[in-house]
Amino acid sequence: MKIKSTLLGLLALLGLLALAACATAPSTFSYAPPALPEPPSGYVDKPGWSARRFAVAAANPLATDAGYRVLKAGGSAVDAAVAVQMVLTLVEPQSSGIGGGAFLLHFNGQDVEAYDGRETAPAGADEKLFLDTDGKPLAFYDAVVGGRSVGVPGTVRMLEMAHRQHGKLPWAVLFEPAIALAEGGFKVSPRLNTLVRADAHLRKDPVASAYFFKPDGDARDVGFNLRNGELAAVLRKIAAEGSRGMHEGEVARAIVDKVRKHPSNPGRMTLADLAGYRAKKREPICHDYRARAKDYRICGFPPPGSGAIAVGQILGMLANTKAQALPLENGLPAANWLHLYLEASRLAFADRAQYLGDPDFVQPPAGNWMSLLEPSYLAGRARLIGPQSMKVAKAGVPGAAKAAYAPAPEQPDYGTSHISIVDGHGNAVAMTTTIEDAFGARQMVSVKGGTGGFLLNNELTDFSFAPADAQGLPIANRVQAGKRPRSSMAPTLVFDKATGQLVMSAGSPGGAMIIHFTAKTIYGMLDWGLNAQQAIDLPNFGSLNGPSILEDQRFPPATVEALRARGAEVRELAMTSGLQAIQKTPTGWFGGADPRREGVVRGD
Repeated sequence: MKIKSTLLGLLALLGLLALAACATAPSTFSYAPPALPEPPSGYVDKPGWSARRFAVAAANPLATDAGYRVLKAGGSAVDAAVAVQMVLTLVEPQSSGIGGGAFLLHFNGQDVEAYDGRETAPAGADEKLFLDTDGKPLAFYDAVVGGRSVGVPGTVRMLEMAHRQHGKLPWAVLFEPAIALAEGGFKVSPRLNTLVRADAHLRKDPVASAYFFKPDGDARDVGFNLRNGELAAVLRKIAAEGSRGMHEGEVARAIVDKVRKHPSNPGRMTLADLAGYRAKKREPICHDYRARAKDYRICGFPPPGSGAIAVGQILGMLANTKAQALPLENGLPAANWLHLYLEASRLAFADRAQYLGDPDFVQPPAGNWMSLLEPSYLAGRARLIGPQSMKVAKAGVPGAAKAAYAPAPEQPDYGTSHISIVDGHGNAVAMTTTIEDAFGARQMVSVKGGTGGFLLNNELTDFSFAPADAQGLPIANRVQAGKRPRSSMAPTLVFDKATGQLVMSAGSPGGAMIIHFTAKTIYGMLDWGLNAQQAIDLPNFGSLNGPSILEDQRFPPATVEALRARGAEVRELAMTSGLQAIQKTPTGWFGGADPRREGVVRGD
């Protein structure tokens, strides 16, 4: 296949460049944009990448390259994460950026730390934010497009906090790759072209329209050298002034004007909301897991993240079934195993809808989020899994806690990008970053009025549109002023429990399906003994407590029919994960990137 051979040739060339760089490693950081094109989107087989000392996995080769250069210059995992995120703001604007939020999980060689850069609802927001004049929830895109859905961004403030504690290179240096690429231009990738072309709302914003589209109204061509001087100027300001350069002054005024002056769907953000945003450091969610006679410690992000708890529940329930005795069949999960996984998924998502929300507003069941991962509770939940599909599960009662909230109705949940990094100093990062839906709120901020800028998130639509159920019982994840919406992001670090050694860093974009993409990868590596690339390559599957969803054209008809015979409603859909994972090996590290997107891994 021509695409595959082209990509493999590119990857080989990247490897040769990396080896050449080893002989002349700079003592200080310097950056010049690489003269290599991006590999195409679609499904492209990837080989996995080996490294001895450090590695970075990101969703775009230019972003990966920026992180690699930082690590090569002696930077830390957090340093590299800053550089990668700034480049992703430019080259993958549909997924993440400085106008959004992120969760960063960090390992400093001894302890795991959780840095929360999740967006917040403005002080003027209330639980009626997404209700129409009749008190009914708005249609999803009626809520998304415009200023109403924009949460107060947190990515820059969070990265600044993490860098102050774990950075080795100067903050300003880390912006050099993104600034150089924004000023000199980058080539539009097939994936960006495809997503711009398919989006029904992006062209409605005059700034975004002028940047992403040609004068004839079609998307910028693949390979077009796209410059973004407006973003470069904002990045220079943040590089010089820190997060104040974005959260105060002219950039903040431009953000607030964009949100509040939308002609048909204005939002409520103020300058005080931006100036007052605070990143938070939280205790990670960690739990034990045993696979193939070995004990592991799996750590993820706590609420307002729902990913770590849901992944932990799914794995914990499967451990109480015969799932771990069921191998892959012809390299694929078989119907008997899938049935157990899908039922565990329904149970986990029922608990997610019932209990999870911002911990500053929502009390955990039984007074502790770990009640949802307590072994006896998960064993009891697993006993509900029978031979037939339960179709829709009900929430459990951990610790005999009476539910104070109504279950949240399921609604669309999109977007994001994932970064995994290990540095040469013994540190590691798993960071998932987002603006929610593709291209967020479709609002592009241009501070000086030129072409380009950065996109704003639509993260407030991660709240439940309905504030309560029909009986008036409040929903945990309802809109409240200053609150952080529940997130599916699941950055994960896995450790050998006996030695404390890092085993892997992993995560994915994909909305609510992030939970399943990440769980699949962890299970594939720990229980089936696959390497990171093999586990990522496995077909995707899951349930959000409704239909059983399988990746289209990846499972035999017999598997689909066997699940239907168990009473499941099966839907085969495109499931575009964007997994990145790095695992420890006897000789160093091995990284994998999702064949469904443009990501690559680099390291030495």
